[in-house]
Amino acid sequence: MRLQINENHPEPRKIAQAVKAMRQGGVVAYPTDTVYGLGCDIMQKKAIDEVYRMKRMAKDQPLAFVCRDLSNIAQWAQVDDRAYRIMKRLTPGPYCFILPASREVPKVLMMKRKQVGIRVPDHPVPQALIAELGNPIVSTSASWEGETLWDPAEIDARFKGLAMVLEVDQTGDQPSTVIDLTGDEPTLIREGAGPADFLVG
Repeated sequence: MRLQINENHPEPRKIAQAVKAMRQGGVVAYPTDTVYGLGCDIMQKKAIDEVYRMKRMAKDQPLAFVCRDLSNIAQWAQVDDRAYRIMKRLTPGPYCFILPASREVPKVLMMKRKQVGIRVPDHPVPQALIAELGNPIVSTSASWEGETLWDPAEIDARFKGLAMVLEVDQTGDQPSTVIDLTGDEPTLIREGAGPADFLVG
């Protein structure tokens, strides 16, 4: 089901409809400050499994958490002062940060390295979804075999079993920039929409 939503002022009724679907174990496609994401409630194990199935991802491929802000980041990740300063400067924005996972992270999402990706997007729709849901959204980009999908109709057709596609007229054209904050120095894993000049030198 495709549902047009106001990207600047998301209608509360439509947000509530999407969140209801997530709470019932559904996977929702939604716009972000980078590309469309596929997301579900972090507390719904079957929905997380469904995200892996939809994208034909191996279970050792990581999924990110989309959070509203950094206020409760310590619940999901171990964050030292240096990492927190970097994240605070760059969020909300088009970045995903790799951090050591906390014990609160559901086992189904725990990688062998016990790391987790954290995103705080600068976009009203995911912000509204998280606020209504009350906890992070497990998310991955709406890509298929390495190709990012931009058209909501194609996303709806490609990912069989989506509960809903929250459709806007336009999203960004690059994925997020991924920065690993688990080592002694921040490391660029993938250059995307977020500038990474500060990592040089």
